[in-house]
Amino acid sequence: MTSTHPPGPSTPLLVVDDVGHSYGEGPNAHRAIDRLSFTVNAGEFVSIVGPSGAGKTTLLRILAGLMRPTRGTVSLSGAVVDSVPPGMAMVFQDYSRSLLPWLTVGKNVAFSLRGDDHTPAERRELVEESIAAVGLVGHEHRYPWQLSGGMQQRVAIARALAYQPTLLLMDEPFASVDAQTRAGLEDLVLRIRDRLEVTILFVTHDVDESVYLADRVLVLSRPPSTVAAELLVPLPSPRDQIATKELAEFVALRSQVARLIQNVDPALDPRLDDAVAS
Repeated sequence: MTSTHPPGPSTPLLVVDDVGHSYGEGPNAHRAIDRLSFTVNAGEFVSIVGPSGAGKTTLLRILAGLMRPTRGTVSLSGAVVDSVPPGMAMVFQDYSRSLLPWLTVGKNVAFSLRGDDHTPAERRELVEESIAAVGLVGHEHRYPWQLSGGMQQRVAIARALAYQPTLLLMDEPFASVDAQTRAGLEDLVLRIRDRLEVTILFVTHDVDESVYLADRVLVLSRPPSTVAAELLVPLPSPRDQIATKELAEFVALRSQVARLIQNVDPALDPRLDDAVAS
């Protein structure tokens, strides 16, 4: 195995500064996020984990410019995010609802390029490159409903890549597929990240996944959420579903993340008990 990825540049790509968000006002207001601060460097892969209800979806909506925080700021490439910023793409958990069933694979991928400044030839090239990157060459003229769940999620990833994002947000993108498909998609994303040097912020409930994929793991507290812990993941690359997960460093890190989640939320998913016991 080769060495780990080099650290990112000194100037962060994404800056989340003292961000907080409340739903409602007055005594009945619900504080989902409280003074959340972190950065993501260009080329970095950062995982975010935390207990259910920790405000992860709220945070992603704020980062994507879909809603404004009640306090603090988010900056991408030095510009404050106050609406959907250029250079950001998102992949959702529910791939079946994010794809347009009446469009072919190729047209679904091309959909992210509508209204841009590319020529038709440039759009075709971006679509072809993105489809090739996710291993779907030959499926361009099929419809989403003709594909397996894992293949549909590959289409969603290809659509995001065609946009050539500066930052790719992924919201539990593999939670709805079986374990074998999930492992393949995890490795696919790592290959894409290395090949295209995409910066990725990845939200997941899966402790193993958070450690296996990331350069750094952020653990959120219960709401109102803050960053309860930040862990570097000094595992060698390229990563392997068997060899990496056999490493003592991997086992120690996954157990540490699971214990941290237990500390912030004792009433957690029983699956984490197995991770701690390992």
